[in-house]
This record gives sequence, C-alpha cells and structure tokens, in this order.
Amino acid sequence: MIPFEAPVDDILFSLAHVARAQEAGWDRETGEAIITHFGEFAAEVLAPINAPGDAEGCRLENGRVLMPDGFREAYQKLAGDGWLGLTAPEEFGGQGVDALTAAAITEIFAGANHSLQMVSGLVPGAVSTLMHQGSREQQEAWIPRLISGEFLATMCLTEPEAGSDLARIRCAATQDDNGWRIDGEKTFISGGGQDMSENILHLVLARTAPMETGLRGLSLFLVPAQVEGRPNGVAVTRIEEKLGLHASPTCQMRFDNARAELVGVEGQGLAAMFILMNHARIDVSMQGVAHATRAHAIASAYAATRVQGRKADRSPAVLSDHADVRRKLDEQRILALGARGMSHVALVESLRGAPVELIDFLTPICKIFGTESGIRASDLGIQILGGYGYLTEYGLSQCWRDARITAIYEGANGIHALQLATRALTQKGGAGADAFAALVERLAEGADWLPGAIDEWQARRAVVVASDNPAELAHDFSRLTIGLYLRAVWHRIAAAADAHPDADELRRLAAKVASVRL
Repeated sequence: MIPFEAPVDDILFSLAHVARAQEAGWDRETGEAIITHFGEFAAEVLAPINAPGDAEGCRLENGRVLMPDGFREAYQKLAGDGWLGLTAPEEFGGQGVDALTAAAITEIFAGANHSLQMVSGLVPGAVSTLMHQGSREQQEAWIPRLISGEFLATMCLTEPEAGSDLARIRCAATQDDNGWRIDGEKTFISGGGQDMSENILHLVLARTAPMETGLRGLSLFLVPAQVEGRPNGVAVTRIEEKLGLHASPTCQMRFDNARAELVGVEGQGLAAMFILMNHARIDVSMQGVAHATRAHAIASAYAATRVQGRKADRSPAVLSDHADVRRKLDEQRILALGARGMSHVALVESLRGAPVELIDFLTPICKIFGTESGIRASDLGIQILGGYGYLTEYGLSQCWRDARITAIYEGANGIHALQLATRALTQKGGAGADAFAALVERLAEGADWLPGAIDEWQARRAVVVASDNPAELAHDFSRLTIGLYLRAVWHRIAAAADAHPDADELRRLAAKVASVRL
C-alpha cells in the first residue's frame, strides 16, 4: 500500500492562483495552516484505518450498529480536536472557518477515509440548516452538541418507494398536544446507526399533508435517536451490503411514534432540506476530486518504479516510460486538477456574491464532473497497475468502489444534467447561462480557442432552449458545457503555472485538455 499524503500544494495552488480565493476574502495564511495541519492529521489518524475498515465493514448486532476497529478512537480524536465545528459559528463554540478552507478539509478527509467522512461529514450541513431555518432555541439546543461530537447528524430523505421522486414520500408526521411524532421508514441513510457518538440527530423529511399535495406536503423535522437517555422510537432494521464504503453503515430506518421538532415552516421542508443537500453536493464533488487525486498518486508512484519492457535504446524501462501509460497518467492529472479548480472557482463565485442563478448553473457541472473524474481516474489507475491494480493490495480497487456511489447519491448525475438543460438554463431568462458564459470568458481570457468554443456553446444552448424535449439533449449539452468549463479552468491553471512546483508539467497538460474523454 502506498501511504496517503494530502495534496496540500495542489490545493493551495488551486485556491490561491486558479480560483483566486483572496478576492473572496480568503485568508491564505490561516487557511494554509489549517489545511496543512489537517493533512498531517489525516495521514496519521484517518488513512491508516481506511483499508482495514473496508475489509472489516460494519455490523448490526441486537439493533446496534458497530463500526470497524479503530473508528471510534479516530472519531474521538476528530471531535476532540475541534474538526467537527470548523465552520460553525463561534457563538456556539465553533471556529467560524470559511467555506473554501472547509472544502479543502473535505477533500483531504475523503481521500484519507471516505467512509468516516461520510458518517461525520453531515454535521456542517446540519449546522447550516439550523442557522438558516431553525429557531434560536433549536440553534442553542443542538449546534453545540453537534460540534462537540456528542451528536452526529443524518439526512433522512429516501424511502423504499421514494428515491429521486420525493413527492412519493410516505413517512408521516402528526401533531398532538405533546408535539410532533414521526412514523414510517427511510432507507439508504448514511450513518443511521453507529457507536462513535453518544447520540444521533436525524434530519427527517416527512409528510404533514395528504399524498396528493406532493412536495408541498413535506416538512423537515429533527428526530434524536434517544431522548433523555432512552430510545426515541428510532430503529435500524438492517444495514446494506454495498459495492464500496464498507465502513460507512448505510441503514434502513424505522420511525415508530418518534418525538420530533419541526424545523422552519410546515410544508416547506424541501426548501429547508435543500440547504443540507446543496452543501452535500459540493462535498460530493470534492469526494470525487479526492479519489481522482489518490488514484493518480498511487498509479504514478507505482509506474515510476515498476520495471517492464525496454526503451528504444534497449535499456530497462519502467511503466511510465511507455506512451500509453503516460497518456493515462496525464488524463488522471488533468481530471484531478481540473475538477478541483472547477469546484474552487464555483465556491469563490458564491462567496463573492455572484447571482444565485450562476451558482445553480455551476453546482450540477461540478457535481457531475467531480464525481465522474474520481471514477474515471480510479479506473485508469487499475489499468495502469494491471493485475496488481485489480488486487486489493494497492488500494485502487477501493478507490473505484468508494468513488462509484458519488455519481449516484445527492442526485444522480443524469438528473443534474437534466437540471442543467432545463431549469438552470432558463430561469430568469437565462441569467445563469449568461453569467456562466461571462465567467468562461474571464477565466480563458486571451485563449485562441475561446471565440469559437463560446459560439458553439451558445448555438447549442439556443437549440436546447427551443426544444420541446430538452431531456433528450441534456446529456450531450452537459458534456459540452463541462468541456467548456474544464478548458477555461485549465487555461487559468496554465496561466498561473509559475506558482506551482511542477510548472512545466502543468503547461504541458494544458495543451492536452481538449483531448480528454468526457
């Protein structure tokens, strides 16, 4: 196994020189210190239990979910060092760190141990949801307990008959003189049960109006697993057997007259939950970046030392001397650096106060490309290592298995492509698309390919907008849009290459971006 090393230099280069985070008020000195420190923590505490946790998996015994060996201790260190409250407001005991530094932490965490990041990573989103939708009483009651590690959080949306179609949710909330109660089932709940935190705060989307009201009949609730030390009618009925993320328990849940608190306004649960979901979608993009980066690190280290074949002068060759292997390594690197830069630029635009229509346009692009980059780079890594890549020894099989879910959860990528070709393309008269085109022109200023690429994209945009059936055009349009954004970000990478230790390599890769398969 090739040891994990956090890609701190690449992350800092991307934030400072590609996304130009300082323009959004990012404090590089503070950010660099936090990112570097967490990189060391990840390498020392989180990464060593990643492969063993994958091999051991989780267990459900007597209704209790048991995490793999070492996870409880790692979580205690994570919580004890204050990492769960990194972005939480200082008034509640958090550190108030910016979203850009937090995104870097997410990437490093997922690269070191995606499963543990899955179970603990919803705390910042839960805190944000409470800050935007919760009452002051709820904020004071729950946020300190979340960031201390006493509670972890889950997001309970999916049901056996309600996956992407949330209008089919049946889990019901009823109100009596003593408050709200939840009854029903939820499935695919990450961290629905675990033995790391003392308690769990479930954020549950439940129906408060008849089925025919559809999405308007959904409300958001807080449901603690235990109340005053006693079970609150929340049970894990099974944990799923999965392709990957074996150390992250994916639970089927039953709520039986569980006490609950309404968050926000009754009937507006989906809007409240979207705060949590949008936070998760950026996180998922960074998970994809993490896997692409880790896959390249493993493959490049192996290819640099594995002797196979001969060079033209008949001297022994290592794998990276062969053109096809170099091509695959280059593609991995292009994907990882490009996807990271795309997400960082989107985050900076959000923090700079860009129109919400632009952020709504960029989010599905980043989610699709980030996740698919992680899957593709992992697949390329397996191929580079050949038979050894197919074994568990080098960790690439786990990279691929863990990355594969990212294109499915937090909105399947096909749904995001559809959103891009419909609502994101047309809302407010196409304001998001106009802002996207302006952003591309700013990123790729001076590029000789830019005028023709923008004209092609604008022409295709017009065709999609005019279509009676944009869903049929959504996939191809999303690929064209992603490709345009990727080239623009890589133009910025090449322009800033002198600030990177591998400047010549970045300029060489920039010339190859247009050939990457999307």
